[in-house]
Amino acid sequence: MGLFPFAVRRALQLVPVLLGLTLIVFALQAAALGDPVRAAMGQRGDPEAIARIRADYGLDAPLWVQYGQYLRRLLRGDLGRSFRQQVPVAELIAERLPATLRLALAAMGLAALLGVAAGVAAAVGRGRLLDAALMTVALLGISTPVFWLGMMLILLFAVTLGWFPISGYGQGDWRHLVLPALTLGALHVGYIARMTRSSLLEVLREDYLRTARAKGLRESVVLLKHGLRNASLPILTLVGIGVGDLLVGAPLTETVFAWPGLGRLLVAAAANRDLPVVLGATLLFALIYVAANLLVDLCYVLADPRLRFAGGQR
Repeated sequence: MGLFPFAVRRALQLVPVLLGLTLIVFALQAAALGDPVRAAMGQRGDPEAIARIRADYGLDAPLWVQYGQYLRRLLRGDLGRSFRQQVPVAELIAERLPATLRLALAAMGLAALLGVAAGVAAAVGRGRLLDAALMTVALLGISTPVFWLGMMLILLFAVTLGWFPISGYGQGDWRHLVLPALTLGALHVGYIARMTRSSLLEVLREDYLRTARAKGLRESVVLLKHGLRNASLPILTLVGIGVGDLLVGAPLTETVFAWPGLGRLLVAAAANRDLPVVLGATLLFALIYVAANLLVDLCYVLADPRLRFAGGQR
């Protein structure tokens, strides 16, 4: 099976998942809002005016009809209007999403680079002091709260040393990105380092690596080209799904560093009970998770083409 048919088949398999996500979000919206017209006009509102408004907005139709209308609005990119700001939710998300994506991708880039390097070094020095030190640091990265780490980085590198700004976006200046990216990616540095070490140690025991060494290949070639490539599938899983985790975990980091992203928008909307914004951001995060799963599957096939043919035989 070629890569394109494989991608199409996997994308079609995700359609029921997407429909399930929209159904859950629609049910949450219906349960939380109740009758929005009655809530807006109060108990003493004119019944005829309420009935006319409900008919204009399709709220007098059965729930399954309203769900169909909701799907049509989603296909047009209509996520409703913000209760507080009275602007389309899609506009608010489109305004904030680029900053969050920039932060999440930078955090995952740092996490992948540092995590893989630490995992390889720990696997090579298995049982030595370097291995123990690196795995201890990885465990600290996993267990350290994001908000505490962010404040400590600000105190050390921004306040004491003055190397980086304390907070803000800074018109896209990369110096404003460093501390938030380190804070957000620290957790995944630990996960990736531990997974890289575990996977690489398992691969290093395989016979084909002994054969490669017997042929006189340099240890760096054996380790990186043959060992790390064959140990990459679990690492790809962590990196791919981790991007979705970073987007969901961004609110705390964005709040600590006053980063103008989707996370801060979600926190503010939840505090103000701006339900359309909360549900729109929730749906977007869920779609990103689904897209990340699809991307991981495609990366699996690129890393190991045997999976492509195995998928076609099932």
